[in-house]
Amino acid sequence: MTILNSYKLTAAAILLLASGSVSAQGTATDPSVAASQKVVNATWQRSQTNDGAFDRVRHESVPITWQRIREDDILWKKRVWREIDTREKQNVAFRYAGDESSGGGMFIEILVDGLKTGKIKGYKQFDDRFTTQLSKEEIMESVAGKTDTTLVVDPTTNEEKQMIVHRDFDPNGIRKYRIKEDWIFDRNQGQMVVRIIGIAPVKDVVGDDGVYRGSQAMFWLYYPDIRNLLAQYEVYNPQNDIARYTWDEFFESRQFASKITKVSNPFGTEFKDTHEQSPYGSMESLYDSKHAAEEIFNKEVDMWVY
Repeated sequence: MTILNSYKLTAAAILLLASGSVSAQGTATDPSVAASQKVVNATWQRSQTNDGAFDRVRHESVPITWQRIREDDILWKKRVWREIDTREKQNVAFRYAGDESSGGGMFIEILVDGLKTGKIKGYKQFDDRFTTQLSKEEIMESVAGKTDTTLVVDPTTNEEKQMIVHRDFDPNGIRKYRIKEDWIFDRNQGQMVVRIIGIAPVKDVVGDDGVYRGSQAMFWLYYPDIRNLLAQYEVYNPQNDIARYTWDEFFESRQFASKITKVSNPFGTEFKDTHEQSPYGSMESLYDSKHAAEEIFNKEVDMWVY
């Protein structure tokens, strides 16, 4: 075989591989493939063409594997409750309206869609120990909004009449999330390990007079059971559109900002309850939260020292 013929065969092989690669990418962006991707917002409109400068390949994600923890290897453990405020800059991902890769909806819409379709289970909001599972009817009631009556003036008769108004569930009304987690020093791994146990979206409670009454959890979710769902949707990254996490990676790498509201104690009190009579209650609670976080951080160092 001459050198010229060998060059021709090599060039043909390269062209064949290149065409195969283009074909594979074309398959990934085929409209039929894109249409099969699940979105969680029914009003989301898909692009009919490739909306970008490159062909994007859809990847099937799985949760990050947790290393098993033996009870005999636990030297120290503390249960912690946190609160995530989505209005903080670092938590902007929770308020992102979404796209095809992130589900076409906000984080709360991903959770609600998972509950409606039976992919995940929800538990009643009054107990973060997951003792009472919600029925599908109760789930629909909690996210279906509410019906109110309001007085309107008839433009013809100028008489006041009562009108029934249905208020749909507003995902923008979910501004906070509660997290329950365990901090564990595992001597087998030689480090502090944090495992999220539960997560709950929090909604504002407003009275009939329009006055804010407080906040309450909508439902509790057992975090280990929802990790497969969270691994299917991407998180918005304000720094780089191509470098995105899945929601599972987002929580496991602790990319959110939060404050500690309670640590395990004999009376089950929260920091805000301790200082509710103080004029500096909110500030004192924040100090307690920072102090608890420092204690947990220093505990890992202390375990190595002793």
